[in-house]
Amino acid sequence: MPNFVFLSLTIIIYLSTFYNNFVVQSLTSSSDIEALKAFKASIKPSSITPYSCLASWNFTIDPCSVPHRTYFICGFTCTLDSKNINQITLDPAGYSGTLTPLISQLTQLVTLDLSDNNFFGSIPFSLSSLSNLKTLTLRSNSFSGSIPSSITTLKSLESIDFSHNSLTGSLPNSLNSLSSLRRIDLSFNKFIGSIPILPPNLIELAIKANSLSGSLQKTTFLGSKQLEVVELSENVLNGMIEDWFLLLPSLQQVNLENNSFTGIQISRPVKDGGNNLVALNIGFNKIQGYAPVNLAAYPMLSFLSMSHNSLRGTIPLEYGKIKSIKKLFLDGNFFVGKPPTGLLSAGGGVSGSLGDNCLEGCPTSSQLCKPAQKPISVCKRVYLGKSY
Repeated sequence: MPNFVFLSLTIIIYLSTFYNNFVVQSLTSSSDIEALKAFKASIKPSSITPYSCLASWNFTIDPCSVPHRTYFICGFTCTLDSKNINQITLDPAGYSGTLTPLISQLTQLVTLDLSDNNFFGSIPFSLSSLSNLKTLTLRSNSFSGSIPSSITTLKSLESIDFSHNSLTGSLPNSLNSLSSLRRIDLSFNKFIGSIPILPPNLIELAIKANSLSGSLQKTTFLGSKQLEVVELSENVLNGMIEDWFLLLPSLQQVNLENNSFTGIQISRPVKDGGNNLVALNIGFNKIQGYAPVNLAAYPMLSFLSMSHNSLRGTIPLEYGKIKSIKKLFLDGNFFVGKPPTGLLSAGGGVSGSLGDNCLEGCPTSSQLCKPAQKPISVCKRVYLGKSY
């Protein structure tokens, strides 16, 4: 009998310990559970395929209980104390639906990544409640409408990726208030207007393939001392690319291809600006005048494209002496004279194109001289019949 009593007490203690441990691991806040339920309810059931992350979200058990063997297998993570959701990263399973405004109840959320799905509708204004959010990725969906101005209250944001959606309107004017923002990609949308003042710690700016207009303003970029990458191709930006732009102290890669720029001013690099530039693409614009000689002074420049503009005159001899250059595209202009010998010399290691110009002495046997030069009649018309 005493053994029986001892055994019973042991079982009771074991069950009590098991129950307490289960409770400790099942403390997801009710508001977080409500938000997760609303999140899943906003997705069309027909788009939730078997074996996808959302298919495993079964609210008969606590989302943060462990281990996740059958339910809540993937799609989110919890804080260490199992009380809150701190990350939603969906699998690219083709989910179709809207983003519920109740997402704002996940106040400990650090990462929200819905990329490569079929979400549609507007971006909720209520995102402003996610004060701990660092990464916001909505890439490759069908979101529409404008970026809510409330997004500029998210002071912890480090990365925004809204690329490949159908967003419209102007960019928020107070974007520069996001002092923690390091990367922003708004490419392949339908944004209009000018570029607002950039955040001070931004490293990468990508707004390719939109309808941005106006010129590059010094006030927009002046505070961006850490900016390394600027991708603004395929917009309708215009005016002059001024000399201050390439002298931004950390600038490495610039793509302004397929815009409507009409001129470019280049100063020699200085001690705290221009020495890191590796790649510059200003092709397919409306740039007139002569090729900037000072580009040859940029010590790290390995890629340069000025293709398909209206540049004329000779190609600067200094271009043949750029030791760092690997790819050079000057095709589709009206350059005359002979190419710099340094570009055509054996073992020069330069690829690209000098074709479709008005050059003489550019051997067709050289890959660099392809395609063929313009007809003489075209060149004479451009130079008003004068000797070129």
